[in-house]
Amino acid sequence: MSLLFSPLKIKSTTFKNRMVVSPMCMYSSADGFANNFHLVHLGSRAVGGMGLIIQEATAVSPEGRITHGDMGIWKDEHIVMQKQIVDFVHSQDALIGIQLAHAGRKASYQLPKDGARKIAPELENGWQTVSSSALPFREGEPAPLAMDLSAIEKVKNDYAIATRRAQEAGYDVVEIHAAHGYLFHQYYSPLANERTDEYGGSFENRIRFLLEVTEIVRNEWPVEKPLFVRISATDWTEGGWTIEDSVKLSVELKKLGVDLIDTSSGGNVPKATIPSEPSYQVPFAAQIKKEANILTGAVGQITTAAQSEAILKEGKADLILYARESLRQPYFSLHAARELGVDVNWPLQYQRAKI
Repeated sequence: MSLLFSPLKIKSTTFKNRMVVSPMCMYSSADGFANNFHLVHLGSRAVGGMGLIIQEATAVSPEGRITHGDMGIWKDEHIVMQKQIVDFVHSQDALIGIQLAHAGRKASYQLPKDGARKIAPELENGWQTVSSSALPFREGEPAPLAMDLSAIEKVKNDYAIATRRAQEAGYDVVEIHAAHGYLFHQYYSPLANERTDEYGGSFENRIRFLLEVTEIVRNEWPVEKPLFVRISATDWTEGGWTIEDSVKLSVELKKLGVDLIDTSSGGNVPKATIPSEPSYQVPFAAQIKKEANILTGAVGQITTAAQSEAILKEGKADLILYARESLRQPYFSLHAARELGVDVNWPLQYQRAKI
């Protein structure tokens, strides 16, 4: 019996398998709107058999975008196309999640195709960024504004409204993006947070903002629907955030009703030394799962069915997320089923390829 193709039930939601498309920015939106590219991109992974597709980092406010090409959910008009995508994914017997995001100081960048350089606030497609402290991500970049309490309250409200819109659009899962050096990571990592108020200094103060937003989202999101949080398990830098911190944070997130920790790493320090290799982040997911007693998702250079199956059988994670491999192979799930000898339902239109 393949664990990769076994169902997983979280709250009242049943995932038909353990295979998830990891949220990946496409930089293909205008004014935050999804379009036909997103419909085909996300829809093809649903046709390809993935149990859950998580939509790219979707900004809760215009200033929360990484680039001007990011998708957003800061106004009601965004819901129309997103609902069309949700409905199509559901028609293919798959679930869809939305990753709610705010980039903080890592906002206001050029599109990758244009060089991915920081855009100063006064220039076209640029804006003033905010963060826990007035520390730029890279030396020489325009500094963000250190958020005052009113700015913190605005972000809380933005997440509350975005969660309501996600429910209206029909998403099955909400994931709070608190990884990769974005806003919440800028608060919980001591390398980015120099505050001296109740949101800085001690571990308890540095995680406060994420916990407050998580509680708000959990209260807005239907209790029967799963809530994920993506974190960076380590900064890979001396004096920074550690896996031990992540375990403690995960314990607190579980108390607030978070169902799964999507376990990534890095992104907060430009020159961190990351030993990137197959399954390099899986030990973090395993430690959080064991020590915080919470479901975890493993992500990062997981590219084969056998590798995925082993992670699950060894009890290191509960879901497997595929990023680049799902870009290479939109129908990776169907290939994996054949490799593992599992009989799965193929789309009716593709039945002839099953033999």
